[in-house]
Amino acid sequence: MGDSGEGLIDAEDRYQERLSERAQKKERTGVASTDPEGDRRRRSLDLAKAELLRQQSGTTSEIRLQQIRDALAEIERQIAAI
Repeated sequence: MGDSGEGLIDAEDRYQERLSERAQKKERTGVASTDPEGDRRRRSLDLAKAELLRQQSGTTSEIRLQQIRDALAEIERQIAAI
């Protein structure tokens, strides 16, 4: 159980870093995004990721934890593709 908690902390740290990077990029450019659909998709994936992280913190089943880890990896892959 300790390992899953560490993974959650690492995932949350990466998530916060990514949000900070995006906020800094917006401040530097000062212009609206040219891809509103991409922004909508990104927000949707961020929300899904936040929900999975919440579920991961309360789950004790190793099978469910693996499902959540797989889903988080897929979300990360999709975010990287945007």
